[in-house]
Amino acid sequence: MIRSSILSDGMVLQRGDKVNIWGKTDRAQTVKLSFLGKTYSAQTDSDGGWSVVLEDLAAGGPFEMVITAGEEQRVLRDILIGEVWVLGGQSNMELPVRRTLDLLADETADVHLPWIRQFAVPQTYDFHGPRDPLTEGHWVSAVSEDVLDFSAAGFFFAKALYEKYNVPVGLILTAVGGTPVEAWISEPTLRRLGGYDVLLDQNKDDQFVTAVKEKDEQRSARWFERLNASDAGLREDWYRKDRAAGEWGTLTLPGSWAELGLESMRGAVWFRKEFDLPASLALETEEAFLKLGTIVDADETFINGMRIGSTGYKYPPRRYPVPAGLLKPGKNTLAVRVISTQNTGQFIRNMPYELRVGGYKLDLTGAWEYRVGAVAEDLESQTFFQYMPAGGYNGMIHPLRNYRIRGVAWYQGESNTERPAGYRRLFRTLVEDWRRLWGFGEFPFIYTQLANFGTDDGDAPANWPVLREEQRKSLEIPVTAMAVTIDIGEYNDLHPQDKKTLGQRLALCAAKIAYGDERIVHSGPLYAGMDRAGDTLRLHFDHAGGGLAIRGRDTELRGFSLCGTDDVFVPAQAKISGSTVVVRHESVSVPVHARYAWSNNPADANLVNREGLPASPFTTEE
Repeated sequence: MIRSSILSDGMVLQRGDKVNIWGKTDRAQTVKLSFLGKTYSAQTDSDGGWSVVLEDLAAGGPFEMVITAGEEQRVLRDILIGEVWVLGGQSNMELPVRRTLDLLADETADVHLPWIRQFAVPQTYDFHGPRDPLTEGHWVSAVSEDVLDFSAAGFFFAKALYEKYNVPVGLILTAVGGTPVEAWISEPTLRRLGGYDVLLDQNKDDQFVTAVKEKDEQRSARWFERLNASDAGLREDWYRKDRAAGEWGTLTLPGSWAELGLESMRGAVWFRKEFDLPASLALETEEAFLKLGTIVDADETFINGMRIGSTGYKYPPRRYPVPAGLLKPGKNTLAVRVISTQNTGQFIRNMPYELRVGGYKLDLTGAWEYRVGAVAEDLESQTFFQYMPAGGYNGMIHPLRNYRIRGVAWYQGESNTERPAGYRRLFRTLVEDWRRLWGFGEFPFIYTQLANFGTDDGDAPANWPVLREEQRKSLEIPVTAMAVTIDIGEYNDLHPQDKKTLGQRLALCAAKIAYGDERIVHSGPLYAGMDRAGDTLRLHFDHAGGGLAIRGRDTELRGFSLCGTDDVFVPAQAKISGSTVVVRHESVSVPVHARYAWSNNPADANLVNREGLPASPFTTEE
């Protein structure tokens, strides 16, 4: 009778709008739905399908809904009415609260917000066409430990909305790490755009997809079998306290294999560190927790000969609980087997490396022993079909089309930075595609501009500022708003933890374009045009709010550059002049173009408005 799992206990329905409840029966009959004291009737169609429209629902709850068809009855309980937002994109939208606890543990401890709920769409893809209906997934409330599995960006976004409007907030999380924007656009639209036909046709061949996946799995399995069989550390138990003697070198952690002359080596390298713990610690009962920053690529970690955790790829921070009783007073041994599959192995710098036992903290940086366990060839890249065009749209977007929403919050783009030019066209296409799918006009679409990340050392191409510019120009799309995040990223982590600030900025965008709060300053300064006067460029901005300002305690503007007729950009002196910024450089007598925050990691760029919202990166070039 109810076939879609999103129509289930604990669901949040959109207030003040036409809300569709739908399903399918096995035969033609009348379906009756009772909700909030009203009874609605629907006659099934020739396929048994039925739908009922609820109108002008007022915020509140919890409520019950009773659906009957003949002798069959279904009761949906604990229903709330409020604001419903889709959370779309890739890993930074998917990133759960539990991955932000280094920074936000206090913010997410003892949470009891039952009016904030999330439905996580099962991660899947389909190349044969749109799927329908959803058959898995359930609504979860932001209470106790359950909040740790919420999208972190989504949770803080919902929390800000809930605190402002005091109505329930439902989040529909439909995001997959690593996906490019093309994965979320429909096949007919991609075929109209052009350039995707080969992939779209190829992936419809189930035998091809199965063969590639099996080949990848077999190749990976063989690689690890050979590695493990040849790893002297596994044969000789180097993770034990009484490991076999041998020649061990020294590396200062955090650090890279490049410092050992092993930058091109793939395989397993073992690291060991002995440490002492005070006898006064209650090691049998105290909770212990190990933090090992982030490790490239994979690791297995042991304490006193027991494996306490492992991670199979480079991005997640290593955070491992230590079983009670494993640690001993006096000397203990920590061993880490680092496996490099495709990248230069390393312990990422400027991250926490420590052991916590109750209130006691032991710093684990400094000298570690190391020894090569096994050398292997590069492991070939795997084919990730969930990244392929149209797959995510078919499997995770199309099944949502009948569920009424307020709008979409989007965080994606990292996977398009290899080819950033043209992202604006693809993103506009996606927005139009989704609005056409839901079919009720230009609903709000708010999105995150890429955060600061990486280095600008000359080896890394400056693709991220190009994609940010594509995102800035996407504000031309009606009923959109953009949260700027170049001040809250982390140069050494693709997944910055400050999702609280991000969520709050997305909520400001929603307050402005979804809820019409004209008092809200929802954006930082956005470049609006320029004038040339002699050897200077005067830059104009929208969304200056209470006025242009310099962030924090800084006294000089940073992050501006300009070029002359030679198109060579040089750092520029910049000063705020009323609602404009004037830039110049003594060596550029005839300035032509200016840029701001034009680098992968423009963390030092410091133009804000008086409300503290950062200016978007931009270039005046067309």
